[in-house]
Amino acid sequence: MDNKKTKIVIIGGGTGGIMVAARLKKIRAHVDITIVEPADTHWYQPAWTLVGAGTYDMKKTAKPMSELMPKGVTWVKDYATGFKPKENKISTAKNGELSYDFLVVSPGLVMDTSLIEGLTEALGHGVVCSNYTDPEHTWEVIRNFNGGQAIFTQPVTPIKCGGAPQKIAYLAADYFRMHNTASRTKVSFVTPGSVIFGVKPIADRLMKVVQRYGIDFKPFYAPIKIDGPNRKITFKHIGPKDNLCVVNDDGSTDFLPHPDEVTMNYDMLHLAPPQTAPKFIKESSLVNAAGWLDVNINTLQHVNYPNIFGLGDVAALPTAKTGAAIRKQVPVLIANLMHLIKHNTLDKKIYEGYSSCPLVTGYGKMILAEFNYKNEFTPDPKLKQILVFDSTKEDWRLWMLKKYGLPYLYWNKMMKGAQV
Repeated sequence: MDNKKTKIVIIGGGTGGIMVAARLKKIRAHVDITIVEPADTHWYQPAWTLVGAGTYDMKKTAKPMSELMPKGVTWVKDYATGFKPKENKISTAKNGELSYDFLVVSPGLVMDTSLIEGLTEALGHGVVCSNYTDPEHTWEVIRNFNGGQAIFTQPVTPIKCGGAPQKIAYLAADYFRMHNTASRTKVSFVTPGSVIFGVKPIADRLMKVVQRYGIDFKPFYAPIKIDGPNRKITFKHIGPKDNLCVVNDDGSTDFLPHPDEVTMNYDMLHLAPPQTAPKFIKESSLVNAAGWLDVNINTLQHVNYPNIFGLGDVAALPTAKTGAAIRKQVPVLIANLMHLIKHNTLDKKIYEGYSSCPLVTGYGKMILAEFNYKNEFTPDPKLKQILVFDSTKEDWRLWMLKKYGLPYLYWNKMMKGAQV
């Protein structure tokens, strides 16, 4: 009998990488696991929306990476820099080449501020903020805001937690209302998307939230340039070339073409920076035409290299990039990986695109959007246990789930390899 352990290398010590390693250890798989991860700190980023609204402590979103690494796993504290898939090797910045029998790729994504002109210079300075990079600065901007134009926007690239740019808009609008600045404030949510949310029952509810706060919702507009010193942002219209109804001073209307570009002044600007796969992924042979890790959307196995799997934000999966999605991806990946090791074929377990977006709509209120590849609303039956029978409705119980329940689940179950 061959007692040699199968060698698995995992790139990334984020949600995906740690969950896969912890689960393999939990089930006592006969494998040798190496995680390549350069960071000292592991962040629970879903809480950054609440940090940006002043209702969560940033320190509670961080833990030392050393505490998260499962016992018995080899941690190579280094950057992955490239792949030699035909030789079953990866390269690293300081530790040379590492060989593997199976490779799991889950390094997350990176912010690329260069994709919007002026963003690199403006972000994090003055009133230009982002929960994606520094939520404590967002909170500083919100609480010091005294009225004017507050703009919330997002890029054309895929982003992690697609609902985050609008969540902070709702929280800010609620804060302005509670602190008597709403009457002298105009809040705009400007998005390249065609709708407020891709799941219709959720979108219908969110439009009521938009109306409640009097938010100016502008679909089909993508940010292309920021002029930080003069507090101006320029958007490009990317939607249909239909006409815009303009009401004149005398009450008459004209139908004019949408301007190709619109420049708006701002007194506060929050945005999600453009996001891409890391450079060493984009420049490899493992990506699709759009630059994301090319895996089968149901099995999570790479389309060209059978002993490579991928999950999380870097994977080319047509669903939202969230920790909740990873929670459902991990069992599928592990079932297929272990079946491949033992039987040289994949398991029958498939990933159907589940993701979830906790849409905070104000202080103490939340909607929970759960959906699949088909953008079908798929609420978890377990929500009934906390007396939530319609998660499209704003509910304080969902807010408590977001603020207390999900962080507990993350640190104490998901990161420990429990099946959740």
